[in-house]
Amino acid sequence: MTRTKVAVIGSGNIGTDLMFKVLRLSDTLEMGAMVGIDPASDGLARAAKHGVPVVSDGVDGLIAMDGFDDIEIVFDATSAKAHEANAAKLAPLGKKLVDLTPAAIGPYVVPAVNLPEHLDADNVNMVTCGGQATIPVVAAISRITPVPYAEIVASIASKSAGPGTRANIDEFTETTSAAIEAVGGAGRGKAIIILNPAEPPLIMRDTVLALIGDADHDAVRESIETMIGQVAAYVPGYRLKQEIQFRALEADEPVHTLVPEGSPVATHQVTVFLEVEGAAHYLPAYAGNLDIMTSAALRVAESLAARLPAADTAGAV
Repeated sequence: MTRTKVAVIGSGNIGTDLMFKVLRLSDTLEMGAMVGIDPASDGLARAAKHGVPVVSDGVDGLIAMDGFDDIEIVFDATSAKAHEANAAKLAPLGKKLVDLTPAAIGPYVVPAVNLPEHLDADNVNMVTCGGQATIPVVAAISRITPVPYAEIVASIASKSAGPGTRANIDEFTETTSAAIEAVGGAGRGKAIIILNPAEPPLIMRDTVLALIGDADHDAVRESIETMIGQVAAYVPGYRLKQEIQFRALEADEPVHTLVPEGSPVATHQVTVFLEVEGAAHYLPAYAGNLDIMTSAALRVAESLAARLPAADTAGAV
């Protein structure tokens, strides 16, 4: 079977974990290059050790390398600002881009929710770790009943937040909030991230709070639990932390300040508690925030590869 060659830009935690997922888990993708800007980075050293072609002078070096023409898909695991520059250089060259930064140049993609809609896009955005963990739950609720407001809180171990994550904190909240609405279907979305300094480090925890009207609670619960299973199919450490909670709102609660004008009347609050344990392919198990991003990106790239012309003839006699 012919495998689709991919490159990973960014030799930090996310990019290195993604490389190991391609090497260990994918039957359809092949590492064509690992790209960084620090020749001494651990990610580049590990790539070389595993026989992956290494580029240490960024996207310009990738474009100039022998074998670049054979690379079909490029993951960008750098930063939002860097992706803008990288995408501008790669866009004319016919590569599919999978953006793991909050740059959001292309459409937001959460595999369990809307992947089939964007398989023809040239640049897809993986939102954020918090978005990948919580937007499926918002979408699961909104397919049963309108969600005038949804709020998510992503708590991650401080040790799992590298320089790129910290540099993108503002973009994290903006991109996640927008995707809660665009992909999750909420009338208004809000995102909060907490870098938890606890020792020993705690695994990723996420809370989804959604306002709804009068709806069938059993139908909402079943929809959420089904969605949890769909995400867990590609992120094995993704799970409910405790039972889904429903609470009737008091008549004097000022929820009108949260919802857009003209929204359906909110009568109940749904609260969903999640946790994400990493697979520890490269990073510790507590770094579920990075694992869910790389796992989702791998699922997207494999689906994109299946749509490429070469995939149609793979294995043909």
